[in-house]
Amino acid sequence: MFTLIRISFAILLTVGTASAQSSTQANTPSPSNDLTLLELVKETGFLAWPLAALSIAAVFLIIFYTLTVRRGAVVSGRFMRSADSLIRKQDYLGLLSVCNRQDQCISRITSKTLEFATKNPLASFEEVREVTEAEGSRQASLLHQRIQYLADIGAIAPMVGLLGTVIGMIKAFREIAQHSFIGSKQTGLASGVSEALLTTAGGLCIGIPALIFYSMFRGRVQGLVAELEAASTHIMALLATQYKRASGRRSRTEKDNTNDRPADIRGV
Repeated sequence: MFTLIRISFAILLTVGTASAQSSTQANTPSPSNDLTLLELVKETGFLAWPLAALSIAAVFLIIFYTLTVRRGAVVSGRFMRSADSLIRKQDYLGLLSVCNRQDQCISRITSKTLEFATKNPLASFEEVREVTEAEGSRQASLLHQRIQYLADIGAIAPMVGLLGTVIGMIKAFREIAQHSFIGSKQTGLASGVSEALLTTAGGLCIGIPALIFYSMFRGRVQGLVAELEAASTHIMALLATQYKRASGRRSRTEKDNTNDRPADIRGV
């Protein structure tokens, strides 16, 4: 889970070591390359903690989306076969029970459609279809909104790094204004520049992988939304067939009842 953090701080360590070596004098011994994690965080400054929190959140979201943004969580073949069979049998209560047991986008859409149809038996098929389309749009929006958090981290992390850069450069210029940099006093200037470089590199090392994974999940979500639309269309086509059959049966029943009435009642 901490792979992204280790990669980030490894790059930060390389940048910080190079900047520290270039700022020391020839008579000053070279800094040690064996920096611990706490020492690196101390060199980076207080912004290392927000960057670490963002990296942990990015890793958690990547793992979470890998497990949840998949076809089985949106549309499964098993549910579609059950829905097809139950709709043909006109077992809508049984299908509603199956929907309540499933945690899929298509099951939520079907459940919302059946609840409206059963509670409003006089509703036309166009009204039922509108309910299905509205719930389908909501589920698709939730899928897109879910992965948006990863894009937010990809945008926020470089901004936090940029803030660290500004703070580090402010420190460096304050040292320039307050001191004359001779001898060992150059270390203060190098410290501010090093902090600026470390936070910038840390923000980029978190933001770039986050945006890469966001692009991958966005393509996956678009494909899943297309499958969700196809599954919803299939279910609505089956329901349309049942509505037509029910309408035909009602028409024949009304016609038979009319023919069976006495002639004086029919006005003939």
